[in-house]
Amino acid sequence: MVRFFIVFVVLLVTLFTLEVTKPVQEHVILPFTAGIAWVSVNLIELFDSGVIAAGKVIRDMESGFAVSIEPGCNGVEALIILFAAIFAFPAPLKNKLIGFAIGFAAIQGLNLVRIISLFYMGQWNMTWFNWFHLYLWQALIILDALVVWLIWLRMLPPPDRGGPPSSGDGNALDAEPQQA
Repeated sequence: MVRFFIVFVVLLVTLFTLEVTKPVQEHVILPFTAGIAWVSVNLIELFDSGVIAAGKVIRDMESGFAVSIEPGCNGVEALIILFAAIFAFPAPLKNKLIGFAIGFAAIQGLNLVRIISLFYMGQWNMTWFNWFHLYLWQALIILDALVVWLIWLRMLPPPDRGGPPSSGDGNALDAEPQQA
């Protein structure tokens, strides 16, 4: 447990530090965020035309209302927390990669729902927009990362203890062989 905590904290500090550096922001975070805006607009256009994405901004052409997907609103922080939790835990690499891939999809899927709902909520009522944006959705995205991690833990195969199978009494070496 101590090893998990130390590795978790080291990964968190390292990844959060990397995330805020200018090269990572310019070459990873901003293009990723623009991609989220593009996907959001394509989903919105299935039901509502007249919406465009310009970089990280989603704009309704009729009303002029726009939202900008800023740091903290792109799901990257939740992904960092999930990554650190999964990769700090002692488990096979294959399970870690599968868990993170599923978690990535779950977090970004929920984040798309968040962005689209906030886009419409902002056009309806800014008081509700601010409340949902600052309180409810922030908590739900982080909670999503926690739930994914807990489900991933439950889905892990049992650890191999490296010893002979036990007869159930805790002392397999003293047990008499059973006849079939």
